[in-house]
Amino acid sequence: MERGEVLKRVIGILTEAQDIRRAAESGREDPGHDDGAAGDGPAGDGPAVGVATTLLNEMLPSIKVPVDASPKEVATLVAEALGPALHTMVSGFSLAFTSLAIAHDNGRTDLSAIDVLQELALEVEAGVYDEGP
Repeated sequence: MERGEVLKRVIGILTEAQDIRRAAESGREDPGHDDGAAGDGPAGDGPAVGVATTLLNEMLPSIKVPVDASPKEVATLVAEALGPALHTMVSGFSLAFTSLAIAHDNGRTDLSAIDVLQELALEVEAGVYDEGP
């Protein structure tokens, strides 16, 4: 998955998480799931866990490990496959957090978190963040 796609997906996940939070606060079921139970883990983690699972399933690559691979070879394969994907995901969440923090620190009470995320999504779509690690 390319950097811009990852950033957009992170923004989408954070936006969905906001919807879940608002629904929970108002006593409604999770707006993203028909049965209201999707993502509810055995420990009662709630629908936000489903959002995180979706993110990981979409963004992390599958890894093929030879049957006869040594533990060291397995570790190398996993690190090489997951390292770049995890770096890009963490960068996306850091960018979103920083954008939200700057709006907060600047006293932007005229903007909601969703507004900030929408502005960030437009910047990503425009290619502002195409360069970099």
